[in-house]
Amino acid sequence: MSERVAVRKTYKLFIGGKFPRSESGRSYLVQSSNVSLASRKDARDAVVAARAAVKGWAGATAYNRGQILYRAAEMLEGRREQFVALGIPGDQVDAAVDRWVWYAGWADKLAQVHGGANPVAGPYFNISAPEPTGVVAVVAPERPALLGLVSVIAPAIVTGNTVVVAASPAEPLAAVTLAEVLATSDLPGGVVNILTGAITETAPTLAAHMDVNAIDLTGVTDAALATDLEVKAAENLKRVLRPAPADHDWSVDPGLDRMTALLETKTVWHPKGV
Repeated sequence: MSERVAVRKTYKLFIGGKFPRSESGRSYLVQSSNVSLASRKDARDAVVAARAAVKGWAGATAYNRGQILYRAAEMLEGRREQFVALGIPGDQVDAAVDRWVWYAGWADKLAQVHGGANPVAGPYFNISAPEPTGVVAVVAPERPALLGLVSVIAPAIVTGNTVVVAASPAEPLAAVTLAEVLATSDLPGGVVNILTGAITETAPTLAAHMDVNAIDLTGVTDAALATDLEVKAAENLKRVLRPAPADHDWSVDPGLDRMTALLETKTVWHPKGV
């Protein structure tokens, strides 16, 4: 009887809640595993999926979004050893779980902190309420691979945005394994889309895409590339989050800045009854 041949895993993209190979058929080798190399068309497909998910996700109750983020934390906790086997330190996995829980807790509280009734002259109610920006493209930081990834995805989606993530080409396994976690976390398809491969290929497409409302350049370390992406983003007045400093500490309390940076504010006037 012949010895069984192990099945090598191929890490695919995560688009619209599914795991397609790159339309180009390309892949590259990471830790003896094949990882899909996303193309410009894959990036455009991911934007289409993210846009289709905006209405349902933004329209969900904040409580429901918080439940789903908490479910992601539960699933990540259950697959802790799988991430450790990929080379992610156990304490970083624990910190990523805690980060999901932290953002889940803000889901139904942020509107009270970032919105409210405004004092005005006259017989009117004047209320400001936060609303999601829409489709957000994110260039994920290379390290810490998992905690950094969660720290840029969670604040964007907890507020009702959908995201297209360009994962670090050097640390893609954590990103696609996180996609497997999200796929089993009740997260609607298209809310999070993850592209692996060369950032220099996918990020310019996302920055120039007219259906992307904001771009987070956190993980961009090349100053020339960051400038090019900002110029492309300016063509349709995208909101731009600048790259993070090289010494940024992802383990500290993240605060509210990443959530509020991806929100719009709607102000409503209503006459008071006599």
